[in-house]
Amino acid sequence: MAGTLGSKFLRLAGWLGYLGLLALLFVLSAYTSFGLFVRSGVTPTPDLVGLSREQALDELTDRGLQWKDGEVAGRYSEGVPEGYVVEQRPEAGALIKRGKEVRVVISLGQERLTVPDLRGQLVPGAEVALRAAGLRLGRTLSIFRPGSPPGTIVDQSPWPATPISRDSPVDLFLAMQASANAYVMPDLVYRRLEPVKSFFEARGFHLKNVSYEPYDGVREGVILRQSPQAGFPVSQGDAITLVVASGAAGQP
Repeated sequence: MAGTLGSKFLRLAGWLGYLGLLALLFVLSAYTSFGLFVRSGVTPTPDLVGLSREQALDELTDRGLQWKDGEVAGRYSEGVPEGYVVEQRPEAGALIKRGKEVRVVISLGQERLTVPDLRGQLVPGAEVALRAAGLRLGRTLSIFRPGSPPGTIVDQSPWPATPISRDSPVDLFLAMQASANAYVMPDLVYRRLEPVKSFFEARGFHLKNVSYEPYDGVREGVILRQSPQAGFPVSQGDAITLVVASGAAGQP
C-alpha cells in the first residue's frame, strides 16, 4: 500500500515538474521574441502633446523617428498654447518602426472671434449675425434711451470689435417703449420730502411707499434712498418708494 502511494506521488511530482518546465520555456521564448522584436527596430512613440516644436523634434530624433506635419497646418486649442504640439499620430505609446514618420499638429492657441457691431438692429437680425460670427446671443435687457426706436439695439456687451472666444454670449440692450407720460426719474437722494412730493403730485404721481428710519447726521425729512433709481423711466401709476430720515426711531 505504501509503495503504491509513493509511486503515485512520484508520478504527480513528475507531472508538476514537467508543467513547470513548459511554463519556464514559454516565458523564455516570449522574452526572447520580444527582445528580437525590439532589436528589429521597433520603438514606442513618445508623448509629444504639450511640447514645443523643438522639444518634440528632439524626442523623435532620439527614438530614430521622423517629423511629419499633420494633414492640417494647425488647430485651435483652449488648453495648449500657440506653437506647442496639440495632436500626434500614432498616439503616445504605440509601437512604430524606427525611421517611420509621426504626424504632428501644432496648436494655434485660443481661437478669438471679433464681436460684430449690432447697434441699430433688431434682435432677430442680431442673432443671425452672431451665429454667423461663431458667437451666441446672451441676455436681452431694456433701457430707456430717448430718440431710439423701441426694440432696437442701442448698446451691447462686449463692445464691437472685441476679441472673444468662440460661442461666447453677447448681451444686448434694447430701447424700451416709453409712453407719452413717461419721465426720467430724477436723483432725489438728500432732497427734502415735501418739495419732492409736491413735484410728483403736480404731475399725477402719488408717493405710496414712504418709510422713515433714523440716520445720524441727516436732517429729518431728507430722502435717504429711492426706487426706481435716478435715470430709470417712470410713468404715472408706477410705484415710487422713498426712505426718509426721521428725527428718532420710527415715523416722526
